[in-house]
Amino acid sequence: MGSFENKTALITGGTRGIGKAIAIRLAREGANIAIIGKTSEPNPKLEGTIYTAAEEIAAAGNGNVLPLHGDIRFEDKIREMVAETIAKFGQLDILVNNASAINIATTEQTEVKRYDLIQNINVRGTFLMSQACIPQLKNAHNPHILNLSPPLNMDPRWFGQHLAYTISKYGMSMIVLGLAEELRQYRIAANALWPKTTIATAAVKNLLGGDFLMQRSRHPEIVADAAFYILQRPSFEVTGNFFIDEDVLRSEGVSDFSAYAVNPDLKLMNDLFL
Repeated sequence: MGSFENKTALITGGTRGIGKAIAIRLAREGANIAIIGKTSEPNPKLEGTIYTAAEEIAAAGNGNVLPLHGDIRFEDKIREMVAETIAKFGQLDILVNNASAINIATTEQTEVKRYDLIQNINVRGTFLMSQACIPQLKNAHNPHILNLSPPLNMDPRWFGQHLAYTISKYGMSMIVLGLAEELRQYRIAANALWPKTTIATAAVKNLLGGDFLMQRSRHPEIVADAAFYILQRPSFEVTGNFFIDEDVLRSEGVSDFSAYAVNPDLKLMNDLFL
């Protein structure tokens, strides 16, 4: 029996990258998985769809996967997707707020529509997803909320380089602080997880650094493995933390991270905010 047998996890941004890797890892341990994603049709610039991701996740686990095509910018859709998850699996134990938009432009170069997009997905979407799931998480045995967001680092360079994006990611981290305190009485854990190095995702390939940065990144599985260890810990003991993937794995006895590297021969690039 896997450590997540009879557990249900709802993961936003589950079509590819970190979200899909976490879904596969938890499915392998017996969890029921609901994934939310916006890609329903093949896109030459993006890997897979919400439905092909569901097939991979099902093959890795018990086959109980619910693909939810939707956009977390819309509160009605959020409520609908949470309701569909409960109708399918009867419970909710874990929420992973992974969906995120990135834009590392300077303030002058940030278009209003782009600013609104990253705030609406990263901050507003994370807040509303959490809000919609709290009533269900209150009924869970070991309930967890995990945001893919960085430690709150007030070094001005992170604000000066890409202010709008920093506001949005730190907003997700502030949600962790608030929920950890607010939900402590219900024994619902709220934590953040962030990678030590860049992760080989579509955003890195298409928006940040192309193949140069991809070759100096790690595979998403390192974040998924760290999430696995966090989410099995007692929710009443572990809350309000800003975890780094490497640190989590080291605490579990892992010391060799070479298998996670895209190209073990190249020096890795640290991720933003670290």
